Amino acid sequence: MSLLSIRNLYYDNAPAWYTLNKKDIFYLGPVNFDVHEGETFSIIGSNNSGKSLLGKLITGAVPKSAGEVLINGEPLDNTNRANSVRMVFSHSSQSLNPGISVGRMLEEPLLLNTTLSPSERFDKIRDTLRLVGLMPDHYYFYKHMLSDGQQQRVALARALILDPKVVVADEPFAALDPSVRSQTVNLLLKLQAELGLAFIFISHNLGIVRHISDRTLVMHNGEVVENSPTQTLFADPQHEASKHLIHAHLAMLKV
Repeated sequence: MSLLSIRNLYYDNAPAWYTLNKKDIFYLGPVNFDVHEGETFSIIGSNNSGKSLLGKLITGAVPKSAGEVLINGEPLDNTNRANSVRMVFSHSSQSLNPGISVGRMLEEPLLLNTTLSPSERFDKIRDTLRLVGLMPDHYYFYKHMLSDGQQQRVALARALILDPKVVVADEPFAALDPSVRSQTVNLLLKLQAELGLAFIFISHNLGIVRHISDRTLVMHNGEVVENSPTQTLFADPQHEASKHLIHAHLAMLKV
């Protein structure tokens, strides 16, 4: 059985009575795919293809119009979402509250979703900081005291604090310089091996996609146009949108 299953997922941002300004309406779907434990599944596409929206639909950050998101065959709902699927947003530094400490940021999801005691929460937070390569003392740090790479690790710690089965990462490397980006990729691979996590990785960076992904899905104008093993996709893309993305990537490598 698949860990995560997406079945006939749709999104339509227009109410039934809406008839004006059709250009403002965005339709997505149908989307169908499966992700297995320990797998990295990437979603690529041009700007406004719907890939980031799809990530938000999977996590429930944006409500779907129709379809199902299943974890181990069970519908994902408000009772099991927080502990099953978590998200790391692009430009993670913007999602960190500068007015509270790292420890407080990581404690909030534990307060909302667990019955851990204060001492248990403290231990869980420090263990999670170690897990993502930070020091226990970072518990007391504030956003302005952290480098870009450390801020990204805090965002990852916040995603992992509830021991999810799936992590959706939307452009997690967009704001990082190449050396920090490489360190973060290696960290994700290490965590995946240790924890058996499934990653859904949304990115423009096809070099990283090719390096870390088992399967890749291509979005174009809100539709899935290709879904295949990553190496197969890069060797022999079938859809014109896939060919355009991959040929542009290969051309950049030759420059």
